[in-house]
Amino acid sequence: MNVRSLPTSVRRLFPILLAGVWPAIAGAQGAAPEKLPAVVVTGTRTPVAVNTLGSAVDLISAEELARRQIGSLRGALGGVPGAPAFASGAAGATTSLFLRGANSNQTLFLVDGVRLNDPNTDYLVWLGGACTTGCDSIEVSHGPQSTLYGGEAVGGVIALRAQRGAGAARGSVAVEAGSFGTVQGAVNAQAAAGDWAWNFSAAGGTTENDRPNNGFTSATHALRLDRKVSDALAVGATWRGFNGVYGSPGTRFTNDPDNEERESNQLATVFAEFTHSPELTSRAVLGGQFRRYVAESPGTSGTSVTVVKNRRAVLDWQATWTGVERHRVTGGVTAEKNHTRNTGFGNIDESQQLFAVFVQDEWTPAEKVYLTAGLRSDDHDTFGRATTGRVTAATLIAQDRLKLRASYGTAFRAPSFLDLYGRSSFYVGNPNLSPEKARGWDAGVDYYLPGNRGTLSATWFDTRLENLIVFNFGVFPGTTANVERARAKGLELAGKLPLPGEVEIRAAYTHLEADNETQRIRLLRRPRNSGSLDVWRDFGAVDIGAGFVFAAGRRDVHASTFATIDGEDYTVARVYAAWEVNERLTVKARVENALDEKYEEVHGYPQPGVGAFAGIEWRF
Repeated sequence: MNVRSLPTSVRRLFPILLAGVWPAIAGAQGAAPEKLPAVVVTGTRTPVAVNTLGSAVDLISAEELARRQIGSLRGALGGVPGAPAFASGAAGATTSLFLRGANSNQTLFLVDGVRLNDPNTDYLVWLGGACTTGCDSIEVSHGPQSTLYGGEAVGGVIALRAQRGAGAARGSVAVEAGSFGTVQGAVNAQAAAGDWAWNFSAAGGTTENDRPNNGFTSATHALRLDRKVSDALAVGATWRGFNGVYGSPGTRFTNDPDNEERESNQLATVFAEFTHSPELTSRAVLGGQFRRYVAESPGTSGTSVTVVKNRRAVLDWQATWTGVERHRVTGGVTAEKNHTRNTGFGNIDESQQLFAVFVQDEWTPAEKVYLTAGLRSDDHDTFGRATTGRVTAATLIAQDRLKLRASYGTAFRAPSFLDLYGRSSFYVGNPNLSPEKARGWDAGVDYYLPGNRGTLSATWFDTRLENLIVFNFGVFPGTTANVERARAKGLELAGKLPLPGEVEIRAAYTHLEADNETQRIRLLRRPRNSGSLDVWRDFGAVDIGAGFVFAAGRRDVHASTFATIDGEDYTVARVYAAWEVNERLTVKARVENALDEKYEEVHGYPQPGVGAFAGIEWRF
C-alpha cells in the first residue's frame, strides 16, 4: 500500500501510532501467559467458548473499555466491524446503527435478557447518550438472529449484560472534566460473599457540547443482585436505567435556540436458574420496561410537544437438555405485551401481544466439529405469524489455531403501529402489511494466536431483504406498502493481538456494498469503507494509547434541500494516557478528535472539534 494514497488525516496519525508500537518491537519480551478461550452467550442462548461458535461474534469487556477510556455505548461499538453508527449531533443526539448494512430499525438491542427496542420503541436516544458501566459486557452477534430473539434481529443482536459480582468487596470512584464545559463521573462497586453477590455501577455528567442550545445532562445506572438459594436454584434481579436531557438545535441551517429532548428509559428483571438434574437446566426471566420520551419545540404559534410512552412486559423461559450424547438441545417460549402512546405524527395509542416458541440443537458429530440448527415461530396479534430458522457450522484445525465457520439464517422486522394503524389528515396506515423479511449467510475464518492471546478474523457476508415497508405519499391519503428489495454484502476484517513489549492492537475494517435493488440506488449512510485502529502500550506505571475511526463512500441527504448527496469522508483520531500513582490512585487524560477534523456524521449536524479531558480514579 502507498501511504501517500491514504487520507491526510490518516497519514498524520501514523507517527502517533508508531510511537507506541516501535519501542515495543525493539524491546521484545517473552510470550504472555496462556488465556482461556472467551465465553459468550448471545450466539446460542447458552454459554459456549467463542472458538467453537459458527457465528461471527465480537466480545467487548468492561475492563477493555475502561483501559481505552471509552465511556459511551456509541464509542464502544466504534471498534466493531460492520457496525457504523452515525449521530445527528454531539453527545446525547439521536444515533442510528447500520449493522451489516441493515436499516437502523433492523438491529436488536438486548439488555439483561430483555429487548430494548421494537418497531415502536427505538434505541436512538439511548445509544446516543447512555454510558457503559463498570459491570457491563457487550456481545455483538452478526447476521440474522431472529431464530433466537425474534423480530428486528436482521443485522444482528447487540447484547448488554450486567455481570455477576465476584470476589472480595471492591470498587472505584472517578471524576473527569474538560472541554465544552464537561464534568462527569462514575462509581463502580461489587462483591460476592457466601450465597450473595452484587454489582452496581453509575455514570453520568453534563456537557455544553460545541453549539448554542446543545447542552446534554445524563445519568446511567446498572444494578445486579444474585443469591444462590441451593445447589439446584439461583435467583437474581437487575435494574438498569438511563435519564437524559438534550438541547437539540437541529441542523446548522436552523440553529434552533429552544428545542429540547428528554428521555427516561428503565428496564428491570427478576430471574431464576434451575438445575433439575445433571442433564437438564432451565432459566426464567420476568422483565419490564418503561420509556418516556418528550420533545419540546417552542415557536411563534406556541410550543409543540410530542410525548412517547412505551411499556413492555416480558416472560422468557428456556430449558437446556444434554441427555443425548454429543447434543445440547435448548428450547423455550417468550411471551410479551407492549403498549405505545405517541402524541406525534400518526397519533398512536396501541397495544400488541406476541407469543413465540423456539428450539435449537447444538451438535458435535465429531471431535472439533460444531453444528447448530434452530427454528422459531413468533405469533403477533397484530399482523400474524413469522417463522425463522438458522444453521451454523464450525471446525477447528491446525492444532486448534484455525477455525473455519459458516452460518445461514432468516429474520424479520415487524411493522410498526404507525405502519399499520397511524392516522392523520393526509396519511392512513395499512393493516394488511406483512413483516419485512431477510435471509443471509456468511463464511469466515478465525486464527487464534498461541495461548489465546489474540485473534485475527475475516468474514464474507451476504444478506438479502424483501417486503421492505415504504411510505407512499404519491396517493391520497398517503399509506404504506411492502414493495422494495435490498441487498447488503461485504467483507469484515478484525484483529486483536499483542506485540512484544506489552503492546496491544485492536483493528477492524469493513467493505460494504448496500443497495436498494428496487430503485437501483445505494442505501443511505452505509459507508463503502469503514474501520478503526487502536494501539495501546503498558510502560508499567504509565500506559498510553492512540486510535482512529474512519468512514468513506457514503450517500446522505442534504439537510436543507433534502437532495441525495455524497456524504463526506472523515477520519477521527484520539489519544489517551493513564498514570498509576499507586495501587489506589490513577490519573487519566485523553484528547478526542485530536486532529481537529471538521466533519458531520449526518449532513447538517456538525461534530465537536478537538477536546481535552483529564480526571482521577480512586479504587477502594
